[in-house]
Amino acid sequence: MNDTPLSRTGTGSTRARAVRRASVLTALLATTVLACSTASDKDEAEHSTSPSPAATSGAAPGETSADTRIEQANETMRKTPFSGIGTTTAFDEGLQEIRWNPSQGLHIKLVGIGGDMYCKDGVTYTSADLLARSLGAKGVQITVPDRLDDTYVTTESGQGCEAYFAVPPGTFAPDKDTEIEGVPAQAVTAASGSTSDVYYISEEEPARLLKTESTRDGRKSHTTYADFGKEADIVLPKADRVMTMEEFREEVDAG
Repeated sequence: MNDTPLSRTGTGSTRARAVRRASVLTALLATTVLACSTASDKDEAEHSTSPSPAATSGAAPGETSADTRIEQANETMRKTPFSGIGTTTAFDEGLQEIRWNPSQGLHIKLVGIGGDMYCKDGVTYTSADLLARSLGAKGVQITVPDRLDDTYVTTESGQGCEAYFAVPPGTFAPDKDTEIEGVPAQAVTAASGSTSDVYYISEEEPARLLKTESTRDGRKSHTTYADFGKEADIVLPKADRVMTMEEFREEVDAG
C-alpha cells in the first residue's frame, strides 16, 4: 500500500495516525456531492428557509417571481423522469451522465473518468474508485484494495436525492435569457462565495430545468437536461457490494 495519510508506516505516534485518519474520513464525507453541478451546501441550506427579497426580484407586478418559477421547476424535476449530460467542476476532463427516475432513484456515471454513484431515499452510493479519484483531485491520495473493486460506499446527507439537481434561490437575469434546443428559457442566477451558477428554466409549461452552467473555484461546467418523461431503469448496487463510510475507511486503513 502506498504511503498515504491512510497507510500504516510504523512511524509517528498512534495519536497522530488517528488524527490523519479522521481528517481523511472528513474529506471522504465531503466527496458525496462531487459529481453534481448544483448549488453549494450553503445554497442548499438556504433553500429550506424563507426566500429573501432578492429571490423574488426581477419580476414586474403581476408576473411570476423568480422564487415561484424556481419552485415550479423543482416540482416538475422531482416528479418527472429525465436524463442529463455535461461536464463537472469536480474534474478537469470527462463527462457525467445523469438519469433520474422518481420511483427508482438517481444514477450519475462519470464517463472518461471512471466510477459512478446512485441515490435513493436520501442515501448516496458512491463507487470506491470514484471516491478515490475525488480525493485525489483534492490532493489526498489513497489506495483502494483490490477486494473493494465494485464496492459502493453509502452516506446520508439528510436531504432528498433531488438535491443533486435542484435549483436554489436566485434572481432572474433577463440579459442571459436564451433558447435551449429550440425552447425559450429564462435565466436564473445564484451565487455564494466562489460559486456561481446560471440555471435555464423553460418558459413553456410545465416549468423545467433545461441547462445549468456552474463555476466552482474557477472551474466551469455545464449540464443539459432532456428525455423528460422517459423512464430509465435504475438498479441500485447489490447489498453484498455496499458498505458504510466507516467500514470503507477501516478497510482502506487495513490495506
